[in-house]
Amino acid sequence: MREALRSCARWLELGLDLTVAVNLSARDLLDLHLPDEVRLLLSETGLDPQRVELEITENTILSDPVRTRAILSRLKELGVRLAIDDFGSGYSSLGYLKRLPLDVLKIDKSFVMSMLADDDSAAIVRSTIDLAHNLGLEVVAEGVATEQITARLASLRCDAAQGFYFAGPMAEAEVASWAAEINLLRAAALERMTA
Repeated sequence: MREALRSCARWLELGLDLTVAVNLSARDLLDLHLPDEVRLLLSETGLDPQRVELEITENTILSDPVRTRAILSRLKELGVRLAIDDFGSGYSSLGYLKRLPLDVLKIDKSFVMSMLADDDSAAIVRSTIDLAHNLGLEVVAEGVATEQITARLASLRCDAAQGFYFAGPMAEAEVASWAAEINLLRAAALERMTA
């Protein structure tokens, strides 16, 4: 987590408007000191807490739901964003969505990748987006691999997408040049739209 936050701070110094997401394990969510450690890291890096998203999977909640909720509430008080990762792949109750202080719901790639060929997957993706928006959550689709899936998600009002269609895993140094290139492409597209 320390390295992820430091990387994000460096990207911001380069003028790149990026955020960082960090996966939390079940063990992390049982650590009562985690919120204090996150507060210290935010202070060390000077990073705006809204630039940090902490991701948990549905299954990590099951180890100790009461303690998990308490720790997530303390993290939320710091101002960091909280996300359920791989939503739909676990065994938790929908009740967690209303009881936990979440900001983002990330739809599992197994549904996203098959949504164009499988009506059931398409229905799950569409329903999950609607459910999340009705609960005031942002939605991220994981595993996006094609322009067609990207277009379908946009038509369903999905807030964001991630996957190999946009970029694969990369080292920190590569992120800066990739993001700068994306920013140039965006600027050029905006210029063409206003011309």
